[in-house]
Amino acid sequence: MKRKNSPWSRNNPINLQQTRQILQEKLAQTGCETPGNVSLIFLVNALNQTKSWILSHGDYRLSPQENTTLHANLERFLQGKPLPYILGHWDFYGRTYKITPDVLIPRPETELIIERAMLHLESLPQPSILDVGTGSGAIAVSLAAEMPTARVIGIDLSMGALQVARINAQRLCPSRIAFVQADLIMPFSMKFDLICANLPYIPRHTLSTLTVSRWEPSLALDGGETGLEVITALLNQAKTRLSQSGVILLETGASLGAETLAAAQSAFPEAQQQLIKDLAAHDRLVEICLNK
Repeated sequence: MKRKNSPWSRNNPINLQQTRQILQEKLAQTGCETPGNVSLIFLVNALNQTKSWILSHGDYRLSPQENTTLHANLERFLQGKPLPYILGHWDFYGRTYKITPDVLIPRPETELIIERAMLHLESLPQPSILDVGTGSGAIAVSLAAEMPTARVIGIDLSMGALQVARINAQRLCPSRIAFVQADLIMPFSMKFDLICANLPYIPRHTLSTLTVSRWEPSLALDGGETGLEVITALLNQAKTRLSQSGVILLETGASLGAETLAAAQSAFPEAQQQLIKDLAAHDRLVEICLNK
């Protein structure tokens, strides 16, 4: 049931230009930082049209069903639900992925893994890649799509996440990726040229204070008491799972960069390690290279 003061409850239908203006004002009043962009995304989703179509059809009048969808999505957003979960999809490295509450929302800073991986593997004819904690499959699919000769395996403990990852792989890169349900990399005895992971790294005592814990899966967020428990376990297992010139790429929290680097140095004292910052100048990626 619509609120009594809802602009969508008017007897006379309003056009698309007016609807977008109402949306922007409503979003701005509630503290949305980019009301213009979010209002456009809502309209694209409700009308199943492109952004350019929305911008060029200001006189279009929404149908009752389109109004209902638009209003419902706005209400969910105002309640705090993340936009990707409302839409059911999100973009990562130039591709659109199905997203559900079973998986972590792909974030732009994670694209750094793809860029560094391609830099290290470009000279290998058939690189073997293991994506640990694959979630939506965004990293695994991106690497398989960007490197057609690569052999890619995605691992996750969550069966719900793996179901989402398989759907994304089938649509974006069919028959190129194997997905396995496992706790880190214990089931594997083979060696990989690249092990990459965006594992949980939020300390448990701070997780409950963060808004992200309300919506995204705790399995993908909870890094244990220190935030490094899962990462440290992976590093220990990876000692015998890397090829002679293998590389490990680990995303980490901006406040845990130094600690993650220290854990990498402890696990691989003979390798070269570096801490890489993202575009916002935050510590983001620990890179471990053997025989470099």
